[in-house]
Amino acid sequence: MSIARRHFMVASATLALVAPAAQALDRPKGRVVLTVTGRIGIRNADKGAEFDMDMLAALPQQSFSTKTPWHAEARKFTGPLLRDVLAAVDAQGKNLRAIALNDYKVDLPVGDALRFNLVLARLMDDKPMPVRDRGPLFIVYPFDSDEVLRTERYYSRSAWQLKTLDVLE
Repeated sequence: MSIARRHFMVASATLALVAPAAQALDRPKGRVVLTVTGRIGIRNADKGAEFDMDMLAALPQQSFSTKTPWHAEARKFTGPLLRDVLAAVDAQGKNLRAIALNDYKVDLPVGDALRFNLVLARLMDDKPMPVRDRGPLFIVYPFDSDEVLRTERYYSRSAWQLKTLDVLE
């Protein structure tokens, strides 16, 4: 990759996370389904930024169908891009710790959200996901879009039953 291309990608990534930062983040009106903590510039609660499902649905939505190791056939996932959620809170770190309802924790680089169209899925096959079916939120990589994503490294980063994203250095 050329140096000019690298500089363009870094500048684009920085702009992608900083551009929406001037907007205030409303407080959730419904049940909080996601809390973003750590190195963020925009908060709407003492412990960080809280989102209800309507707030996540109000962000631009992305859909794709992909096979996963957990489903027999390709499934359609819909939700905001993870990078848009990070931009909404002015995330300022290089890594994320995803924490699930059962306290499963996995770290993933913010670079994944910039390089791939990761979806913070709130719908599967156009329906809300109950907790028993990996919901209500599921970080999904577009596994079918790139062979490199079809490895244990990326499968393990696909946290389901997501409740917290901690933005780390």
